[in-house]
Amino acid sequence: MTINGTTARLLTIRRLEAIQVSHAMLTRDELLAMFEAAGAIRHGHFELSSGRHSATYVQCALVLQYPRFAEKLGYALAALFSDAKIDVVVSPALGGVVIGQEVARALPAAQDGIGGGVPALFVERDASGTMSMRRGFTLKPDQHVLVVEDVWTTGGSTQEAIHVVEEMGGRVVAAGALIDRSGGKIEFPVESNALLELTMESYEEDECPQCKQGSVAVKPGSRFARTAS
Repeated sequence: MTINGTTARLLTIRRLEAIQVSHAMLTRDELLAMFEAAGAIRHGHFELSSGRHSATYVQCALVLQYPRFAEKLGYALAALFSDAKIDVVVSPALGGVVIGQEVARALPAAQDGIGGGVPALFVERDASGTMSMRRGFTLKPDQHVLVVEDVWTTGGSTQEAIHVVEEMGGRVVAAGALIDRSGGKIEFPVESNALLELTMESYEEDECPQCKQGSVAVKPGSRFARTAS
């Protein structure tokens, strides 16, 4: 093994040890208990941000409002990418902002940084609904980026965030989420991992059983809250 290879291996080991020693890995039951304690898994008739309808909705903001839960979830998600070189974390607003910050906090900062840790940036929709990076955030050419989301249903927001990063010259090396509710159907062009896989049926509006029974879906997501204001 070359000197560079040995150095890279040692850095990987240190990254993994730093994450696992600081915060024990969470079991599936422990993760579910956190979400349930916060009332983050809701039942009813919902229109998801993807436009699909479901009888179950996961509102990650309800669990992330508790700093200790958010910190534990951030470390657990960061641990899934301990072998990757990550310079920046980018999240789609609004749902991914808090968990993106916590994942960035959990990652070891580059030695040539300014001492602030791994940057946590976010992309957001402009007035036309197009995802873009604003507020003075920038990426250096070829910076290694981890895209972090709260929930994957169709993966659309993460795909848009990946596109924005690539347009700005960054290199997306991986994507992560707290929850994958797609049933494993989403495919990203990079390595992807979620802390929890939850199978939750969702339907197009014209196929939704609850709509056919006359029930009206509520829109709990942040995207709808923004456009309704």
